[in-house]
Amino acid sequence: MKAALKTADGRFEIAEVERPIIPTSDFVLARVRVAGICGTDLHHWNKAEPELECHIVGHELAGEVVEVGEDVTDLKPGDRVVIETVMGDEVCDYCRIQRYNICEHLYDVRTKYVSRAYGEFVCGPQRKFYKLPDHVSFEEAALIDTFSVCLHAHHRANVGVNQKIAIIGAGPIGLGQLQLAKMSGADVLIIDRVGSSLDLAKELGADAIVDSAQEDVVARVMDFTGGRGADVCFECAGGLSMPETLPLATKLVRRGGKVVVVGGFDAGEIAIPLEWQRIQMSEIEIIMSASFAYRDIYPEQGMVLDLLAKGKLDAKSLITHRFALDDINDAFETADAKEKTGAVFVAITIS
Repeated sequence: MKAALKTADGRFEIAEVERPIIPTSDFVLARVRVAGICGTDLHHWNKAEPELECHIVGHELAGEVVEVGEDVTDLKPGDRVVIETVMGDEVCDYCRIQRYNICEHLYDVRTKYVSRAYGEFVCGPQRKFYKLPDHVSFEEAALIDTFSVCLHAHHRANVGVNQKIAIIGAGPIGLGQLQLAKMSGADVLIIDRVGSSLDLAKELGADAIVDSAQEDVVARVMDFTGGRGADVCFECAGGLSMPETLPLATKLVRRGGKVVVVGGFDAGEIAIPLEWQRIQMSEIEIIMSASFAYRDIYPEQGMVLDLLAKGKLDAKSLITHRFALDDINDAFETADAKEKTGAVFVAITIS
């Protein structure tokens, strides 16, 4: 099959590789139709990482079932599906209570099976495949992973009616966080420095937008909240901006408020100075949010699919660019240069 493999310098090369085979009777093989580029993918773009060289990556994908194991009862060839790529070892204490998103072997397992979006075929256990309604496109479905990350953070924050919410970052995660907060009856202010992203945030219902390159963010948030500060601040930028955005988030919340960290960190120890005395004396909670799994008895990815199918979440508005798999390097360059290109969610057609 055709796949995009990571190169030594962190870009991609198109190559022919072996097609995955169904290893056990409860597995499903699907043809990938659309994959997406998210912030995590961009974080590894154009960066020399020997551990990823020659690997197939990507974790936002939707496609069509082509083969099923003999014990698969809910799916058949031809079914349109979205594939969940958060998959643990299924035997540890955390997996047993459906908190597989914090499984110690999460990345070892998911990258072996389901987290291989930039290839023509992917294989995984049947419970990771969700049937798509006919009216939900493959492109929209490719955003379900992103929205599921948002929903998990939303649950971690316990966002409520009439709360004042601040969101740092108007990328796909921030815009998904915005939609969920508005759905819950909150007032939302969102912060970014890309004008096109802020314009889209306004279209999606943001009560206030702040250009961090031009405005005093703290002053704007205090004005938005009557001088008190936000009830919850979602940090949705992550990566290299974290040493700036995490301290900012702690300044934007009120006493007793919550900072929910959704954006990703680099590996290893990172020095980020925070005003710990003020944070402690104000009982500000710093809550970490990682991927998604279950909320009580409900899989969060299934919940998002239901919301999308019912028209409660808007995925179409976030899809700004489309590329073929052969042009994946161009796709990443476009996504990485969002201030110039206006990119939000870049979709890659696989086959």
